[in-house]
Amino acid sequence: MLLQNQSMEELLVQFLRAAWLAATLPIVIASFSIPNLSFLRRTLIGLAGRGKIMQSSQQKFTIPQRLFFHFYLVAFLWTTLLLVATWAYAYRMVPVVAEPFSYSTITSFLTGGSTIRADSHKVKQGYAAWEAVSLLLLMEFHVLRRLFESIHVFDYSPSARMHVIGYFTGLFFYIAAPLSLCGDCAVEVFNFVANLVTEFIVKGKNQMQVTELDIWQVLNPLIRLGWKHWIAGAVFLWGWIHQYHCHKILGSLRHSAEEEEYVIPHGDWFEIVSSPHYLSEIVIYASFVVATGGCNLTIWLLFSFVVANLSFAAVETHKWYRQKFKDYPSNRFAIIPFLL
Repeated sequence: MLLQNQSMEELLVQFLRAAWLAATLPIVIASFSIPNLSFLRRTLIGLAGRGKIMQSSQQKFTIPQRLFFHFYLVAFLWTTLLLVATWAYAYRMVPVVAEPFSYSTITSFLTGGSTIRADSHKVKQGYAAWEAVSLLLLMEFHVLRRLFESIHVFDYSPSARMHVIGYFTGLFFYIAAPLSLCGDCAVEVFNFVANLVTEFIVKGKNQMQVTELDIWQVLNPLIRLGWKHWIAGAVFLWGWIHQYHCHKILGSLRHSAEEEEYVIPHGDWFEIVSSPHYLSEIVIYASFVVATGGCNLTIWLLFSFVVANLSFAAVETHKWYRQKFKDYPSNRFAIIPFLL
């Protein structure tokens, strides 16, 4: 059973990695000015274009941009489901967490401990489960705020459109991204939940084992994860706060402007880049890389997709601003200060 779960986890992880690679490579290739591949760049601009950079010639197969709300609703529900299930699994199955390959484990190995393999796997699984809980918690805070903003901050113009393929790509992203954050233990969590459901069906509610909830045991493993998770939390909060401020600035421009009028945004990170909300999104996803110590390839590939996708969109937005406004600040970069 253990080998079967490991095999399923490996398949899931390989699928997620392949998906992020397949999504990232065309964007990276299209970002270079290669004459023979100019059609790829035009295609991606047409599929990814929305709002201000959606041209009248690109209106086929489009839907209202206000349906962005669907992304964050799906993300919130899905992330909540994964978070609750993973947290319940971690609390019930691996209540004690320790850094993998800790001193005690190495000592046991050097002294000839016979249970090193089983204990090592259990320690790694426990650590992976609680690390996934911490990552999903951050993701939950992120998508919950985005859901709030889609309802109370943004007021999309009736003419603002996005391509239907971009819509489905967004839905896929907000399903695959939270799953990538818990991919190393997702199969174990699924089996745990399936067993609970089966037990409930067979035994009924009154015969189910009652688990006493100890708040300290719920929170203590998260505190013990390690210093990199505290740094990741600070990085996440930094990007989270700036993105909220930038979105409020964009939302206020829409409320104060005429129906089809665009104005130059000012304030916060808008003073240094044209798409600071994209920059702060990159910072938020960088915090996931920091939390895993840069050792999780799946999360690296997720982060790479976010950087490639948002950089590509930011460059097009920057071009649009400079063409639209003759007095557009010349000191602003597209998305990354002093680089892009």
